Amino acid sequence: MKKWLKRVLPTSKAIRENERLSNVFGKLLHDPNLWHLNRRSVAGAVAIGFFAMFLIFPAQSLIAAGLAITLRVNLPISVVLVWTTNPVTSPPMFYVAYIVGCWILGHEAVGFDFHFWLDWHNWLEILEPLMLGSLICGAVCSLLGYLIVQILWRWKLVRQIRKRKERYRAMSASRLNAPSSNRQI
Repeated sequence: MKKWLKRVLPTSKAIRENERLSNVFGKLLHDPNLWHLNRRSVAGAVAIGFFAMFLIFPAQSLIAAGLAITLRVNLPISVVLVWTTNPVTSPPMFYVAYIVGCWILGHEAVGFDFHFWLDWHNWLEILEPLMLGSLICGAVCSLLGYLIVQILWRWKLVRQIRKRKERYRAMSASRLNAPSSNRQI
């Protein structure tokens, strides 16, 4: 998994050279902890990315980057996960967040009528449940993402340790069973 992540994630140089991020964060991008691929760093980055992904658009990447820098977790993962919200995925995500917010506040949810959602006159009506639902969905996804990464990382580590032990046992058994030239008959 580490090899795949290293292959698909942007390099530290590419992120440091990103004009928007370097203008905002400057020298903070040079912290080596922001580029580590260990269980703590990746799980934290997934949590931040999933939380920021449910925030309203304009500053999602900057918020994810700021949180990753503050908490010293993997910066590329936290920022890349935010990009899963796009024009195709965001309408269903934010509509679910709106429904969750309406349910918590006890409001009746408006059906998904495209024209209703594009009319800015209706935005004040939906803003409160949308913001609350986004925070709740972001927190739940963040917690689930963190736990899933921790569990999968630990599971893979336990598997690797078991395989290593089996290899050592097989090597030891083959050495014990091999004929020795020092034995006398």
